[in-house]
Amino acid sequence: MKEIKKGFPKDFLWGGATAANQCEGAYLEGGKGLCVADILKVQDKGDLKKKSNKETMMKDIEFALKDKEGYYPKRYGIDFYHTYEKDLKLLSGIGMNSFRISINWSRIYPNGDDDHPNEEGLQFYDKLVDEIIANGMEPLITLSHYEMPLNLATEYNGWYNRATIDFFVNYCTTMFNRLNGKVKYWIIVNQINLIHHESFNHLGIPADRVENLWQAKYQGIHHECTACAIATKIGHEINPNFQIGMMVYDGLSEPATCKPADVLANLKRNQMEYFFSDLLIRGEYPGYALRFFKDHDISLNILAEDEKILKDNPADFLAISYYYSCIASEESVSKYGVNEDGAMANPYLDENEWGWAIDALGLRTVLNNYYDRYQVPIMIAENGYGSKDELVEGKIHDDYRINYLSKHIAAIKEAIIDGVDVIGYYPWGPIDIISCSSSEMSKRYGFIYVDLDDYGKGSGKRIKKDSYEWYKKVIETNGEVL
Repeated sequence: MKEIKKGFPKDFLWGGATAANQCEGAYLEGGKGLCVADILKVQDKGDLKKKSNKETMMKDIEFALKDKEGYYPKRYGIDFYHTYEKDLKLLSGIGMNSFRISINWSRIYPNGDDDHPNEEGLQFYDKLVDEIIANGMEPLITLSHYEMPLNLATEYNGWYNRATIDFFVNYCTTMFNRLNGKVKYWIIVNQINLIHHESFNHLGIPADRVENLWQAKYQGIHHECTACAIATKIGHEINPNFQIGMMVYDGLSEPATCKPADVLANLKRNQMEYFFSDLLIRGEYPGYALRFFKDHDISLNILAEDEKILKDNPADFLAISYYYSCIASEESVSKYGVNEDGAMANPYLDENEWGWAIDALGLRTVLNNYYDRYQVPIMIAENGYGSKDELVEGKIHDDYRINYLSKHIAAIKEAIIDGVDVIGYYPWGPIDIISCSSSEMSKRYGFIYVDLDDYGKGSGKRIKKDSYEWYKKVIETNGEVL
């Protein structure tokens, strides 16, 4: 009989996670083409709880390309393209043994449909990965993290067009070959289920280019999942030791009440949250999804060879991002239908400024739910507390972040004792970077403060926060001291 695990395994991956479009900058250097993130303007007005990258139309893209007055933070990031050596040295000082980065697709294939890759972009990632390894960290590479070449969105309608499968597989194959022997862990697509809040940013489908946007989104997801399965097959052929995972953001909800109608509505809602991982881990379209599509007049073009490649090439592990939890009711789900996700705030939980509920216990719950369903290793590829940190006499006292993270790490430990095979933990933005949803710098997650404001003004100086030494102690004790 197996023994109950006592806590984090000795080979646990203690890391941190970033995305190229949020940190690199240098948007016109090194042969890089424009990507979908480069047209996102800072959202410096409005309700903090409602800021996100919603639908984008061609007129929005055209405006951004001509705009000479607005500020587009992801074009500049924190200048990681030029500062990565010093930044990685600082990060390695925490004791992290792994680091998650993304490859900016438009740095490798500037237009997406290019005949040959950009060698200067390849050389940059060679050096970056080498530096990660030299600092004692295992690279975790995300191949698609909201960095689709803009040309694929404007000329092909992004993932809605089946041609994008070949463009993406070609890109993945290029990176698998180039980084073979250096990289073991791969996430093909970041948060593949995030189609409500990061629609264009993720799928690259201009909203005014299609008649039925939601059919276009799910057709795009089919093409993207098919491409993931093809890439997984090719990656394993290149190197059987590659561990190739799929990633979702955790959107699972709890029923608002024990009323049977709320319980059923919540179940149906959660099924469509599981849909993406069901497709990429179980390898087939589940019956609940087929009914969902029928009920919402969504008709997908699914080829027989797509179904076979999906079935034959499941992901090796599941990666999740977890920030908050939510609830759902019959009313909330029926009210929004296909257009929104039907999530509601849990009245029993506190929130941060952006309306994200703080629920460490929920992390233990969802880890058990995912593992019960799939029985594959799980990485927490993102987790963190966004806050407007205040620099006081040259220091950041972020007890609120320490409190949030310590409780979530404790929840992970309990899930491991429950029997869940959690293999890694990657707090989001271990060094401050540009926010994904609002393109703000002021929404900070890091253990390292970067002296830049929402408009890129500041010294750029890096300053260790109190959480830096705290996370260092957590790693030194393998999660025993929180």
